[in-house]
Amino acid sequence: MNIQFNIESKLIEHFEPAHLEVVNESSQHNVPVGSETHFKVVLVTPKFDGKRLISRHRAVNAVLKDELANQIHALALHTYTDTEWQGLYGGAPASPACRGGSRVQNA
Repeated sequence: MNIQFNIESKLIEHFEPAHLEVVNESSQHNVPVGSETHFKVVLVTPKFDGKRLISRHRAVNAVLKDELANQIHALALHTYTDTEWQGLYGGAPASPACRGGSRVQNA
């Protein structure tokens, strides 16, 4: 069973996100290798417009109630409206700047 895939699928179906990241952070905890027990979710959706943070988290928890009851030990939620996300990142976080150099050397 792939819990991360189930989380992603349910969140996409229910929230129709503009941006979604589901990160398995289990390896940072004292669990067996390959575990799927600790996750971080970054969810950006217009469905959060006008909703307080607690309402957003409750909505995500309701969608993932089976996973939370049976498989997930910890779930870190970062929930944003499109406007909040744009204000923080202007869309998506920028890629790091190039430090120069080339694989091909001029002869």
